[in-house]
Amino acid sequence: MQSLFQILMLILDLIWFIIIAHVIMSWLINFQVLNLRQPLVAQIWDGLNRILEPAYSAIRRILPPMGGLDLAPLVALIAIYALRIILANNAAVFYSY
Repeated sequence: MQSLFQILMLILDLIWFIIIAHVIMSWLINFQVLNLRQPLVAQIWDGLNRILEPAYSAIRRILPPMGGLDLAPLVALIAIYALRIILANNAAVFYSY
């Protein structure tokens, strides 16, 4: 069971870094540091959007409109952090078997 706990924490860490990469890449695209006409940048951007958009759309349905400010990544990061806290506080369940 300890392995399950570590795998869950690894998955949450991976999702955390994917969201951070998506946010940073969106800033770089908006400030025209990265250009979506470059094939590699476009492929990475499309891949990140395909991975994260289902979660973001579910969060956006719950959040009120913020006038162009997208808080879905922030809410997703807070949710991941909350899940990490819940898992860490209940780690004894994973180690008892």
